Amino acid sequence: MKYNFRLTSEVLMKTNNLILLVVLIVFQSIMNAQTVKTGTTAAQVLKIGVGGRATAMGGAYTAVADDITSMYWNPGGLASLKSNEAYFNHALLYADIGFDYASFASNIEGFGTLGASVTVLSVDEMPVRTIERPQGTGEFFDVGSMVIGLSYARYLTDNFSIGFNAKYIREFIYNMSSTGFAVDVGTIYRIPILNELRIAASISNFGTKMRLEGRDAIVITRSGAGGDNLINSHLELDEFDLPLLFRFGLSSDIIKHNDSRLTLAVDAVHPNDHTEYINSGAEFAWNESVFIRAGWNALFERDSEKGLTLGIGFNYRLANYITFIFDYAYEDYGRLTEVHFFSAGIKF
Repeated sequence: MKYNFRLTSEVLMKTNNLILLVVLIVFQSIMNAQTVKTGTTAAQVLKIGVGGRATAMGGAYTAVADDITSMYWNPGGLASLKSNEAYFNHALLYADIGFDYASFASNIEGFGTLGASVTVLSVDEMPVRTIERPQGTGEFFDVGSMVIGLSYARYLTDNFSIGFNAKYIREFIYNMSSTGFAVDVGTIYRIPILNELRIAASISNFGTKMRLEGRDAIVITRSGAGGDNLINSHLELDEFDLPLLFRFGLSSDIIKHNDSRLTLAVDAVHPNDHTEYINSGAEFAWNESVFIRAGWNALFERDSEKGLTLGIGFNYRLANYITFIFDYAYEDYGRLTEVHFFSAGIKF
């Protein structure tokens, strides 16, 4: 992909160095400002990875991102799309929590790549219980989350891409709900050594605080001599930050022949609500049609239940311009049980 930029090679190099310097400064500021506040952020759905490929590689995807799931891991990788792509992801998490993700992206020549995504976290209806009626009142309530995202990415040079993602977030439980907005920013820089060494960084979920509001925050009390006066009081609940994540990743195709490829990747992740950790993963591809993947998630994270990840994938070319994608991933959650991710997509 080439653009008609009127820049000398010296100016181009200085531009790339400046962008990388800004990313490093932002990273250092976040590292200095954040403290460990376990369990004090809202919208935990934002921390659940999408895509069978990325999940099977242990979440080490910041510098690998070159498909539609880049919108979650690193929007800068979305610039690598050369056509249209639709993708769907489903998983049944621990405690019967359903997780679904759907996305669409399109490359517009000379402009960049545009994308949209929807993430839904759902739980089956549960009975309303009270102290007086512990077996249930006959009512049921829902719990869930939804994230809607819009993305844009493009190459600034032949080797450097940048992307942005804007998100609307909503969580609800019974008669209460909370909304928020966030942005993601990501970059990938490709160096033509070691069959292309990729250096990447992304900042995810930088946005507003979230606070639950609704009918259940209204308390009715009685006053007066006979208790005939009803007073409505509104409880103002605390507001919470979003789970801010900074990712820095490296990846390289250490083996790359005509019909085979072996990619290794590693990510360093700094969250604002827990300890830092490392994700690592590998992918072996045969003829870019059959894939075997493995990884390790959340290495060095304090009290982590995550660990081994495995997966396979298949790309089937139906016609010259249509390719079907299927990915499966297994992730070990320790005492919480294992989780199976199923993903399917189409390129056209």
